[in-house]
Amino acid sequence: MDFQNIYNSIAELSREIVRECTARSVKISTAESCTGGMISGAVTSVSGSSAVIELGVCSYSNRIKHKILHVPAEVLKRFTEYSVECAAEMAKGVMELSGADYGVSTTGVAGPTGGSAEHPVGEVCIAVSGKNGCRSERFLFAQGSADRELIRALAAEKALSMLLCEIKK
Repeated sequence: MDFQNIYNSIAELSREIVRECTARSVKISTAESCTGGMISGAVTSVSGSSAVIELGVCSYSNRIKHKILHVPAEVLKRFTEYSVECAAEMAKGVMELSGADYGVSTTGVAGPTGGSAEHPVGEVCIAVSGKNGCRSERFLFAQGSADRELIRALAAEKALSMLLCEIKK
């Protein structure tokens, strides 16, 4: 996998998000677990991003997911932090916390350790919350690979793409 192509795509998506948000006068916020700030970092690398990004939360622990983003304890217990249900609650929570028009979240197993039969390395759940509700999906990135950086980059790219699609609706 060519990292340069992925990073170029992330940069282009970030530029387009800043352009679209600026043109529409809307704001975004991020709640990132397995991507650890890659999404907010990519967006804030774009000049003019201060007008569109409200908040970036790196919510790696379940305690922060619950206390800051208000992911219900029952969701974490019943579905785990590696679920579309958790991702949806994270996206809604960061949107509500910040007052932004859109929230995007990632949660999953970047590896190379931590995977299980139920939640393999590369499994990432991504959600985008906005005026049209919340959309969350489960992805399996870099199947058969334990390349943490690749999984994180692919997840960030997909999350930015989903966010851009939602903004353009």
